[in-house]
Amino acid sequence: MMAPTQILSAEQMRAAEGTLIAGGISVDELMQRAGRGAADYVWRIAGPSRRVTVLTGPGNNGGDGWVIAEAIRQMGGHVVVVPAAPPRTDAARMAQSLYSGAVADGVIDGDVLVDCLFGTGLTRGLGDADLALLNGLAARHGKRIAVDLPSGIATDTGAALNDGLPDYHLTIALGAWKPAHVLMPAVARMGALRLVDIGCAALADAGQVIGRPRFYAPAVDAHKYRRGLLGVVAGAMPGAAVLAATAAQGAGAGYVKVLCDAPLAVPVDLVCARADFGDDRLNALLVGPGLGRDAGGHFLLAEALAAGRPTVLDADGCYLLSKGMSATIVTPHEGELAALERHFDSRGEDKVSRARNLAQASGMVIVAKGPDTIVAAPDGRWAAAARASSWLSTAGTGDVLAGAIASRLATGAEPFAAACEGVWLHGQAARITPPPFSAGELAKSIAKAYRASL
Repeated sequence: MMAPTQILSAEQMRAAEGTLIAGGISVDELMQRAGRGAADYVWRIAGPSRRVTVLTGPGNNGGDGWVIAEAIRQMGGHVVVVPAAPPRTDAARMAQSLYSGAVADGVIDGDVLVDCLFGTGLTRGLGDADLALLNGLAARHGKRIAVDLPSGIATDTGAALNDGLPDYHLTIALGAWKPAHVLMPAVARMGALRLVDIGCAALADAGQVIGRPRFYAPAVDAHKYRRGLLGVVAGAMPGAAVLAATAAQGAGAGYVKVLCDAPLAVPVDLVCARADFGDDRLNALLVGPGLGRDAGGHFLLAEALAAGRPTVLDADGCYLLSKGMSATIVTPHEGELAALERHFDSRGEDKVSRARNLAQASGMVIVAKGPDTIVAAPDGRWAAAARASSWLSTAGTGDVLAGAIASRLATGAEPFAAACEGVWLHGQAARITPPPFSAGELAKSIAKAYRASL
């Protein structure tokens, strides 16, 4: 089974390649698959008229670069290889021996730079000479392409191992996505992302890129309660609850109620009613947007969680959790994530490990949101969203996300799936809403995003 959406750590990628080799595919053949697949993407940018410079390192990522260069040469392109060091692996030396084009030393001018200096597995920063060569070439090429990963990036954390690394217009992942392809700060420098599939089998414990879900029209005998009743708890700042409820209306639930103690001005198609957490028709609850952190907010949270309904917890609710309280899904931003980690005595070195460890410690599905959003389940599953639109950096968009996720939960979706579906709807809504947009405009686009998956 091929798995073009899986995310593999450096160790998992080595294991996946080892399985292919054990199955009879040579390292040389894997390098040819990876390099020639990457060359196709380079050719789309360079064509026959642009000068291509391939920067190669000593390992197999450098070997991929020699393959790319020979493929570009055979296509009729203008290509020069700049080796930062001689090949040190048998496969890289073989790839070098098959190259029949030009080689140059040091910094040269060109149009397209292909960075094959270092790829998966780098754990320390570039040396001064390598960093100077990379930056010197980057400054003299209008287009920059990273193969596998930009040199100087940690595979599993997305951390920059050097200051002053260049940015790229395109990054071509080889074999599988790596955590760095979905994590800040690395992903912000990578430009467009493409994947070359070399035949790696699906791994049971791999992460996944959140893809477009598949939704269906309601059954012919459906009615509003059968499609899911969601209660959105309003607190000290009820506008946030109304915003979340508006988003929830477009994400699949058949009936969305704002639960409040006082009348609110709401859209004509949105119901506002006193909270009755004992209503057996409630399929899910959303607590947190605009809740407030005073005693009233704590009371509402405790009462809602005591009802035992599938519950999404957001915003202020993340700070108000006390001993014995637990929800189904929680959607923290960075500050809320840190607060939850303190509460559950959980920690991690990067966003993926932080989300996964917190999910295991708390028993809740964690949606660690931000420019890089990670969804983690208590059973170890995890997934990452595609890079988010920077236009989401406006007040209220988190409430829209919580509403979309809670709506999916109310429809009966399994919690991890509900979280992933809501995250995708939120990201797609941002992509189709003309910028600059408000959270209210984003909420109304959730329904348009949903229609894209019918």
